[in-house]
Amino acid sequence: MMEEQIMTEKNVVVRHSAIEIAEHWIIALSGLVLLFTGFGEFPMYKRYMVTQIPGLGWTGDFWIHLKIHYLAAIVFTGAVVFHIIHHSILGHRGLMPRKGDGTASLKTILSFIGIGEEPKADKYLPEQRLAYAFIGIVSLILIITGLLKVIKNIPIVYLPPSIISWSTLIHTFATFLFLFGFLSHIAALLLKVNWPLVKPIFTGMVDLDYVRRRHTIWYEELLKAHPPVEDKTEDQTPVETVTEAASSSETEILPEIPSRPEEVETPSEPTDK
Repeated sequence: MMEEQIMTEKNVVVRHSAIEIAEHWIIALSGLVLLFTGFGEFPMYKRYMVTQIPGLGWTGDFWIHLKIHYLAAIVFTGAVVFHIIHHSILGHRGLMPRKGDGTASLKTILSFIGIGEEPKADKYLPEQRLAYAFIGIVSLILIITGLLKVIKNIPIVYLPPSIISWSTLIHTFATFLFLFGFLSHIAALLLKVNWPLVKPIFTGMVDLDYVRRRHTIWYEELLKAHPPVEDKTEDQTPVETVTEAASSSETEILPEIPSRPEEVETPSEPTDK
């Protein structure tokens, strides 16, 4: 797993590890499936003729939607739980909201229309930290209320009607909030100033010039913690190899010299018999 570091030879900074990229896409894709199948449990796809689209005839079947919804929920819940445990163990706090993020986000938005300057940013922008908290809380609400909706179907379990009604209502409301968060996330990436943040979602690498310009705080921290790493080309010969080769050559050329005179063997004199 590659750590955050500056790679001057490629003019990039390692922003996300392979695990973080996988987490992002598993949660995002399973979340989209949950949205699609969740709305599909309402009688709306037939009404709006989605079932008439080639390959989507199955979208009018409630039970197919329910099964896919459950499978996607298992994947989504597992990814969220892994995300929480994994980053808690590693002590990652970069996406946690900080004091002043609201004010900094407002200044950032105003800077887009020429009012004031954008504040210096850390690895994550203040609006990214706020969005993370929003999506995180909504996701946990969806998971908890979704589990209650599943548990109520178990024959040996009894839940009061009020709990069932409230969990269904909250789950539906949270679904619309999740959809709003998803659309806001896409809208933010459509802004030209945020385009450099699209590539790291796929490759984990972000342009070094962009980091210097916008994520100044993070860039300065990286310089202190991890000095720039320059890629070695194949034409370069490591210094250690040259030294070892020189040493081995000297060893082959120079004969072995005894350390003490006594150790030199003298020819034995012939003995008369």
